[in-house]
Amino acid sequence: MRPITVAFLVYEHMSKVKVELNLAGINELMKSGEVQGHLQKAGDAVASAAGSDYAATTHLASWVAITNVFPNSRKAAHENFKDNTLLKAVGSAGLST
Repeated sequence: MRPITVAFLVYEHMSKVKVELNLAGINELMKSGEVQGHLQKAGDAVASAAGSDYAATTHLASWVAITNVFPNSRKAAHENFKDNTLLKAVGSAGLST
């Protein structure tokens, strides 16, 4: 992956520092293949912790990659509604909400 500039140091004077964010660079980073891979890996971990009837998909939105984890059957959807299975799976996968 080539380097992506996400911020510029505009000036530094004594104890005052001004940093200007490069939104185009941040958006490029947030949609990069590496970020998508990390998100998919985390989504797969949550889906696996939730059980065999859960799945994860990753897609690009306008300026960021998004991963969704969801029940893949009516039974799993009911289980999730009743027991908060996905919320518990996030914790057991080592992630936080």
